[in-house]
Amino acid sequence: METRDLPRHQLIERRMAQRPEQVADAAINLWEQMAAQIISIVGEEGFNSLYARSVFLAQPTFPWLTTSSLSQQNDQRFAELKKGLEGQAPPQAREANSLLLLTFTGILAALIGEPLTTRILWSAWGDDASTRTSKEFTHE
Repeated sequence: METRDLPRHQLIERRMAQRPEQVADAAINLWEQMAAQIISIVGEEGFNSLYARSVFLAQPTFPWLTTSSLSQQNDQRFAELKKGLEGQAPPQAREANSLLLLTFTGILAALIGEPLTTRILWSAWGDDASTRTSKEFTHE
């Protein structure tokens, strides 16, 4: 199976295609929804560690991504990411956020498994039951 065929990759692609004119706002909305789900499982420090690692891995491609002030406050947690995305052309901002989401969810999948990671994303971003196939559940 190619990695882009993974259900979480398809879900990220669909979410990134929504609201293309509001890249930064849409990206932050996705991160906030996902963070709420993951923090309830691994806590603030666990989430912050995963996020910082993801940014570190994405920085060679997008050096303007930083985590120097990842806030504990829900309404400010991704302020630096939003500022960085707003400073880029929409296609580059979309590409950077996509890479960051794929990196973050890839690390998470390596830790807890692909099926559970995909379920967390469905829970965070809405249950796309109509797009699921039996193929997605063969490894559960």
